[in-house]
Amino acid sequence: MAELALIDDIRAASRLMVRELGFMDASVAATNYPPSAVHTILEIGIRGPLASGELCDFLHLEKSSVSRMVRKLIDCGELRETPDEADARSKLLSLTAKGRRTLAALHDFGRQQVAGALEALTHAEQRTVREGMMLYARALRQSRVEDEARTAA
Repeated sequence: MAELALIDDIRAASRLMVRELGFMDASVAATNYPPSAVHTILEIGIRGPLASGELCDFLHLEKSSVSRMVRKLIDCGELRETPDEADARSKLLSLTAKGRRTLAALHDFGRQQVAGALEALTHAEQRTVREGMMLYARALRQSRVEDEARTAA
């Protein structure tokens, strides 16, 4: 196991990042939406139409939470449901024209936020941040998957 000081430093940095990225606010990324709704718009915008179950898997949220959030995004005109041609029992969620505009605004906001932070770093430090974050994100996912496998066994 890693040394306690290293673990605590990473935890402190993670908490700071969450706060600086605005995830403690009721709404994020210059929208009126909570983080789960913002991530829903981003995931559907990046991946294309998704079933609610797939969204639950990507976001690591309970089906009831996703269902309520999706209903709100449909009511706000961000998402639409269409029958899944491959499975008539299922509906696919996709972005409306309003949802595509919101997605573009989210990308603009996020890119400006990251670009602003990266301006304070050298090119080498920027690459180090990218590599470190990618490695850490993969390790977090691997740890979660292994925990889930142990719990299921």
